[in-house]
Amino acid sequence: MNKIYANANEAIKDITDGAVIMLGGFGLCGIPENCITALVKKGVKQLTCISNNAGVDDFGIGLLLQQKQVKKMISSYVGENAEFERQLLSGELEVELIPQGTLATRCMAAGYGMPAIYTPAGVGTEVAIGKETREFNGKEYLMEYAFDAEFAIVKAWKGDADGNLIYKETARNFNPLMAMAGKITIAEVEELVPAGALDPNQIHTPGIYVHRIFEGKNYEKRIEQRTVRKQ
Repeated sequence: MNKIYANANEAIKDITDGAVIMLGGFGLCGIPENCITALVKKGVKQLTCISNNAGVDDFGIGLLLQQKQVKKMISSYVGENAEFERQLLSGELEVELIPQGTLATRCMAAGYGMPAIYTPAGVGTEVAIGKETREFNGKEYLMEYAFDAEFAIVKAWKGDADGNLIYKETARNFNPLMAMAGKITIAEVEELVPAGALDPNQIHTPGIYVHRIFEGKNYEKRIEQRTVRKQ
């Protein structure tokens, strides 16, 4: 099975209007920049995006929001994007805010083939409205379903022709979980090497989870908020 694709445009070519997609990254770290640009170029609409964050106005998922390509955002942190705020307050965008640990665990559950999880996070709050709760050992837990995403799009530091991936530092926060969870997982990497070139002890995502891989280019690696010490 040849998993190598020429570029982002080829890797995402069958993502269509209305798709549910996971997008890896933490803030602006480890986001699949090339695939996001390709989705903007392709012009797909009515997307449901599952991501820890919504990017910023001119970068990351913010580019999709600018073009009104996102119908619903499922996220934990959305505080850096003015266009996101405008669409939310105007009713143009559906938003589901999820505690960060719950978001991660729902990704993990999808990867493990578990239909649902029970978590204490959100019990007794608006997050729990309309959801099933259950008591374990005298403590109440909220049931949350595993995500059901058609595509998971992730970014790694290095990858090989078999789809094995190595992430770097903060990029490991959500990318490995999402890589397990999509029905089709697309990985863009900074460096693509031949099969067998990676140290097996260093691999974070085994190639069994990855269906498509390509070497990206022109990574910006922005910082959301740069804070420096006064001299």
